[in-house]
Amino acid sequence: MVKIAQISCGTEYSGIQKEIEKAAATFDAKIIIPEADLDYIDETYEKFGFNAASSGIRLMIARAMSIVEGKTDADAVFIATCFRCAEGALVRNEIRRFIQQNTNLPVVTYSFTERTKADELFIRMEALSTIVARKSLLAREKQEGLTMGIDSGSTTTKVVIMENNKIIGKAWLPTTDVIGSAEEGIKIALENTEYGLSDVEGIGITGYGRLTIGKHLNADLIQEELSVNSKGAVFLADHQKGEATVLDIGGMDNKVITINDGMPDNFTMGGICAGASGRFLEITARRLGVDISELGGLALRGNYKNAMLDSYCIVFGIQDLVTSLAAGSSKEDVAAAACFSVAEQVYEQQLQEIDVRAPVIQVGGTSLIEGLVEAVSTILGGIEVIVPKNSQHIGAVGAALLVSGLGARK
Repeated sequence: MVKIAQISCGTEYSGIQKEIEKAAATFDAKIIIPEADLDYIDETYEKFGFNAASSGIRLMIARAMSIVEGKTDADAVFIATCFRCAEGALVRNEIRRFIQQNTNLPVVTYSFTERTKADELFIRMEALSTIVARKSLLAREKQEGLTMGIDSGSTTTKVVIMENNKIIGKAWLPTTDVIGSAEEGIKIALENTEYGLSDVEGIGITGYGRLTIGKHLNADLIQEELSVNSKGAVFLADHQKGEATVLDIGGMDNKVITINDGMPDNFTMGGICAGASGRFLEITARRLGVDISELGGLALRGNYKNAMLDSYCIVFGIQDLVTSLAAGSSKEDVAAAACFSVAEQVYEQQLQEIDVRAPVIQVGGTSLIEGLVEAVSTILGGIEVIVPKNSQHIGAVGAALLVSGLGARK
């Protein structure tokens, strides 16, 4: 059983402690609370050097020190504070950094509300359990043999064939029937290689449809997208050491993942409305009479300040788009404004919740929209944004990379 040390403030009186324990138990993990007496709390507080007013925050610091000094036996660490507490947000990040600098334990952080339920924590606990159980696998930096990775996403299915650290076949197509889309993707990915499906030595699956496809193909690896996408992103960006942030603005939801030496340690998912996703950009391209692949170049030639759009709601965003065009705004300016609006919302809804670390590795289909990439960099104050080659295939690449560590299929 994986032992997850919990360092938190307010989970008992907010009523979510049972939800945390329930989520951990789902993945055969146990929550443990590091012990600390009053003298130890005072001692460690002085060592840590953070001036905290809250006694709960001081206790968090002592529990973190207990882990670092080896007084608590743990396999992973879960750090949680209330989203309303500014002091908690500061210390949460400092403790995360302190533990990572002084141990090799995987760490995931979370900002909770009193409405937080176990199902909102599942992927975090699954990720921690996966990282502990497959740490040597996740540490892999090269792909070996002939393997296949499939990422069954909510809107698109991606397939890659890799041989000895190189992509030799790939496919990217809309997800309709989950199994049918995967099979078609496999056919397309293999057709330009000299191999057939029977030659593949390992199959790795991730994404929304991973369980269905994994069972259908008798896959060797079925893994949540947090760790797989992280691995694929740093592999393609050639940034497997040090810190980074992965940004995936998807067709239905968005993911922001922070990474330390190739391992995910925090993330945020979701989005309030489709106005903050790739779906809004698809509608914008259609309204402007261009293909989505042309929208990014169009946006680079425009100025977002000349056609401000408010796409917090996709319906109102479209109304703003139509109004701007009717008022004489150019297509270039509207395209730029649409990209900026999506980037701004992703920042306000998600990037502000997380400790963004340079470089930002932007991935997924929307990373091919150059105007959106530029807008993200602008919103983040000019931070370096990397879009690696084959960025839309990160999940499939990560799955193909990781499965190569399991050996040949029997």
